[in-house]
Amino acid sequence: MDNHTFSPGVQADIRERARLGRYAIRGMGARRAVPSFDDLLLLTASASRYPLEGYRERCETRTVLGASNAREPVVLDIPITIAGMSFGSLSAQAKEALGRAASEVGTSTTTGDGGMTPEERKSSKTLVYQCLPSRYGFNPDDLRAADAVEIVLGQGAKPGGGGMLLGQKVGERVAAMRTLPEGVDQRSASRHPDWTGPDDLRIKIEELREATDWRVPIYVKVGATRTFHDVRLAVAAGADVVVVDGMQGGTGATQDVFIEHTGIPTLAAVRQASDAIEGNPDIKLIVSGGIRSGADVAKALALGADAVSIGVAALIALGCNDTEYDGRGGTRLDARPGYLSLATAAGSCTACHTGGCPVGIATQDPALTERLDPVEGGRRVANYLRALTMETTMLARACGKSDVHHLEPEDLVALTVESAAMARVPLAGTDWIPGLPEGR
Repeated sequence: MDNHTFSPGVQADIRERARLGRYAIRGMGARRAVPSFDDLLLLTASASRYPLEGYRERCETRTVLGASNAREPVVLDIPITIAGMSFGSLSAQAKEALGRAASEVGTSTTTGDGGMTPEERKSSKTLVYQCLPSRYGFNPDDLRAADAVEIVLGQGAKPGGGGMLLGQKVGERVAAMRTLPEGVDQRSASRHPDWTGPDDLRIKIEELREATDWRVPIYVKVGATRTFHDVRLAVAAGADVVVVDGMQGGTGATQDVFIEHTGIPTLAAVRQASDAIEGNPDIKLIVSGGIRSGADVAKALALGADAVSIGVAALIALGCNDTEYDGRGGTRLDARPGYLSLATAAGSCTACHTGGCPVGIATQDPALTERLDPVEGGRRVANYLRALTMETTMLARACGKSDVHHLEPEDLVALTVESAAMARVPLAGTDWIPGLPEGR
């Protein structure tokens, strides 16, 4: 009989650490099952509320971010954005494809650690420029060319930890952008070098406003841990938008122990973040970490988010973990031998950190990056974003809403006591919200 504490998988991990004397590093997000949006259901309309007719009645998806302070707020056609992922972690072709997709459907995409590439700026109608602790590739000219600025304090897959880019992905172009030697592992700082607390965050936000002439919104991104307090501090510091990234969020490379054992699930973070912003209607909330479907989007909006951001899902739509890659002339070629060379398989590959991505996404190898056609890849991601939007509006109409932003906690029930307590919505079939005082 298997030992639950020391299962065969745990034993194998221990032997691997004993053999190598180091911890495991990988990409993607948490493998463990945690409470998620799947544990909630939407209460659609029938007699007590009337649904809207999908073919005759509109459901608005327009989303405006940063209207109170920025002269040019971010205006999106849909409430689904593409999260920050770096050139370095991703190929230039992947970054261009994500920009093309976002532009095609009227939303934004985001840079990452290492700066902005010309291909990304050219392909992206609305581009959010990240200011990270490492400041690798940070360029004031690129900052002023962006449509919003996102100060990154943490990431859902590794809150409290810095970024990581192994030497095999630090090629000539990446090294030049980051002012680093080629082929050497890059470890990013876990905190910004020019502040020690929330008062310094306010100063940094004011500096960025001045540098951009108060033209664009300023976002603050946090990994979901002490969510209520972190969001309250970001609000007090003057952020226009707060981005909260739950533990299901992905990464290009970090310690496995970070991915699986830090942070809190996205479901648990949304309501805390919404509560922290309550009373400040001009400040908007973006939620990320494990968003996969229109149902996830609708439930996040119902719990108080103004928009969501996707990373891993966008990469999967682009071709991540697919059995085939883009060949010349529109042909599709077999990628499975490439996965085999990484000792993994399509559908379960987390070897993003190795630089050997068989489909040309998480690599800097020219022979591999050619396997991703930015135009065709952008078309796939745009199709996925359209499908998410259609699902979201379909569910909103079914709840009787003419605007996806009218979804509310009252439209939800929970399937488990844990998810009911986290989301603070009733357990299905009852009016009981666990953890709330009697009578509330």
